[in-house]
Amino acid sequence: QVQLVESGGGSVQAGGSLRLSCVASGRTFSTTTMGWFRQAPGKERDIVSVISQSGISTYYADSVKGRFTISRLNAKNTVYLQMNSLKPEDTAVYYCAAATTRAKSIATMAAPDFGSWGQGTQVTVSS
Repeated sequence: QVQLVESGGGSVQAGGSLRLSCVASGRTFSTTTMGWFRQAPGKERDIVSVISQSGISTYYADSVKGRFTISRLNAKNTVYLQMNSLKPEDTAVYYCAAATTRAKSIATMAAPDFGSWGQGTQVTVSS
């Protein structure tokens, strides 16, 4: 099973930026679809963004489209989430996840498709 370790969370003011990183162990990273999810207190874990194995295809939730950018560097077993123009409603614990099922389209993927999860990193955006 892939081990995932996130970093880069923190506290920022609205309008600020953060870059999350997720380093994966194992030799299968380059053949694994990766995703970022977030969970705010009292709410369900929601998908934020997904990136295909090669990095060519990406998906974003409507709430972050145009503000967040997902990318990956397979040579370093790392996936990133660049978050710009942060809003207080972006406050949540952010999780990196590795897909364990295949989907016809990354746009249709959901939490059950991801079998490996990181421990999460807190992002707090103040107004």
